[in-house]
Amino acid sequence: MTEHEKTCPAGWRMFRCSCYFFSTATASWDEGREDCRTRGADLVVVNDDHEQTFITNFTEKATWIGLNDKDAEGSWKRVDGTPLSFVFWAEHQPDNGGDCSQCGEEDCAHLRGGNLLWNDISCRTSMQWICEKRVKQE
Repeated sequence: MTEHEKTCPAGWRMFRCSCYFFSTATASWDEGREDCRTRGADLVVVNDDHEQTFITNFTEKATWIGLNDKDAEGSWKRVDGTPLSFVFWAEHQPDNGGDCSQCGEEDCAHLRGGNLLWNDISCRTSMQWICEKRVKQE
């Protein structure tokens, strides 16, 4: 390895200038985010269709991403604070539960199993998550 070669920790995958960790455990959105933070990362922020394609190549199940509207319904924010300029919502999403009165608030986003498009769902739902952090130079 050269002195300036970029690397990711063991068990992480590299794409562009970021490292990605794909959990096998399941937990709520907040618990998944906390796990990412303990790893020096945060939930993945999808910036474009290339990154969307990359992450969907490594997951087949419903998976948390770093997007929520907890502060104000319909005002979606990314965990890194950057403007939401790219979306990959499934048809008729986000819908905050739509006509499902038992569903409660749907304030967190995930990749929906099957088509892996974005969907909003209760933040308490238990599912896998993806962490993302910038590549370190060694």
